[in-house]
Amino acid sequence: MRMGSGMAGSVAAVVAAVCLLLLPAASLAQLQVGFYNTSCPNAEALVRQVVTAAFANNSGVAPGLIRLHFHDCFVRGCDASVLLSVNPGGGRTERVAAPNFPSLRGFEVIDAAKAAVEQSCPRTVSCADILAFAARDSVNLTGNAFYQVPSGRRDGNVSSEDEALDNLLGPNSTAQVLIDGFLKKGLNTEDMVVLSGSHTIGRSHCDSFLFKNRERLANGAISPAYQALLEALCPPTTGPTTLIRTDMDVSTPTVLDNNYYKLLPLNLGLHFSDDQLVRNATLAPFASAFAANETLWKEKFAAAMIKMGNIEVKTGTQGEIRLNCSIVNQASSSAAWIEMLRFPAGITSDDAAAEEVATS
Repeated sequence: MRMGSGMAGSVAAVVAAVCLLLLPAASLAQLQVGFYNTSCPNAEALVRQVVTAAFANNSGVAPGLIRLHFHDCFVRGCDASVLLSVNPGGGRTERVAAPNFPSLRGFEVIDAAKAAVEQSCPRTVSCADILAFAARDSVNLTGNAFYQVPSGRRDGNVSSEDEALDNLLGPNSTAQVLIDGFLKKGLNTEDMVVLSGSHTIGRSHCDSFLFKNRERLANGAISPAYQALLEALCPPTTGPTTLIRTDMDVSTPTVLDNNYYKLLPLNLGLHFSDDQLVRNATLAPFASAFAANETLWKEKFAAAMIKMGNIEVKTGTQGEIRLNCSIVNQASSSAAWIEMLRFPAGITSDDAAAEEVATS
């Protein structure tokens, strides 16, 4: 028996709806450019004003905010978990993990931007989106490279020191560790080389390069004159809390350009991980191409920043819109704890709901 066109259309709609329910939650979540056009049309402008003012006072704000966004996205996705100073479930937060403390900075800029946005549009714009906007504005201020940021992220309510230690890549990482670490987050090898170019601005602490570079010196992988300068800069008692820093790009340290890639073949990369880009046969062609073409690198960099900003995002009803970026909303702390008790690690309420639909 043939169905009428109306009945056939209804059945098709039902089937489509059921298929959507069976899809993983992540596939339903979509960020979009202009997410706040109606609910808070001046959100991005307010963030830009705060970042620009902070940058005028201290240009080091820009690389700090870019790094803050990176370190947020690589742990639990881009959900502002790195901004939390208290974990409602107990334990130490990402902020105090060795890769983040004391080197991570820019928290006060995000707090100021959040305050400005809250005054204009209360309970509307997430800290995760503010951080993504601030990183983009930092790229534009240092490299004259503007890109549109898809938004609609929600803030997470868990922050774990252990997860930061497990997911953040260090300055002594080998090429394979770098490649694998980025692949784990859905970023390919080219993305890794592209985003490493952010080291063309900013500074690094002595403890992150001094001792590993002595091995590089013995292997002929760092300029002896460069290492001598670093040895003179850093005290013999250098340790994790030594706050002495140096520019990562010895030539144009405040400009987001492709000079980083030009320095690597000259054995002037500050970190062992930087040097890996020209020692590894898979990575070297990318580094060479970006050294030769700044426009190409900037285009790739903007695209990679957008791609990174999509890592494991929370959208819709997931997470929350924090009122204070450093602590979860009061009502959500108990809810987060109940959620952790109800569902095993790695399983969310959305996963459970999908499973119920699939098996009912």
